[in-house]
Amino acid sequence: MAVKILVVDDERLIVKGIRFSLEQDGMEVDVAYDGEEALDLAKRTEYDLVLLDVMLPKMDGFEVCQAIREFSDMPIVMLTAKSEDNDKILGLVYGADDYITKPFNILEVKARIKTIMKRTSKKSSQVQSRILVKGNLKIDCDSRRVYIGEREVNLTAKEFDVLELLTMNPNKVYSRENLLNLIWGQSYPGDARTVDVHIRRLREKIEIKPSEPQFVQTKWGVGYYFQG
Repeated sequence: MAVKILVVDDERLIVKGIRFSLEQDGMEVDVAYDGEEALDLAKRTEYDLVLLDVMLPKMDGFEVCQAIREFSDMPIVMLTAKSEDNDKILGLVYGADDYITKPFNILEVKARIKTIMKRTSKKSSQVQSRILVKGNLKIDCDSRRVYIGEREVNLTAKEFDVLELLTMNPNKVYSRENLLNLIWGQSYPGDARTVDVHIRRLREKIEIKPSEPQFVQTKWGVGYYFQG
């Protein structure tokens, strides 16, 4: 089955170039030129990945990202201006999995997509059921679904990857740099703040009292671990 991508940008020449290049690699590409159109498409189709520009008409990229996260964990890569570091952090806060700065090389875009697809396909190919339970927290690693009691919790792809790694290795402390390399890859251009943002968002979703976490713990001066 072909990889299905949604490209969202109001600059039609950029969209045309990305679409042509991705389709040359056998991917299926839908396009949107404003935030409302993008959100409508995302509600009707489960994409393998969304390339989402920050500056959009009608709804900006942050609003679209946040809205998608209310119903889906499909991977989202934000397209941000090179000089706008705040956009990168905000994108992660609103639920994006990664970002690419403009102007970008289309080879970088395709490399990021392939990395995410490789990771998700590897997980989906695992046959053995892996369900982890800790107190009222249940993690189904095969379906990539998380529950607090009977309530399902919507995590982003990266938030789930972090949680899965920590829970599969209880009481093992990972530094922010280790988590960055293991989850985002050694070539990822971001810094350790990316990890902190995801840990904070993860705690807000799975912990009863995020300021006093029960599951994802901090080893001060060292890193993070899952309380086994």
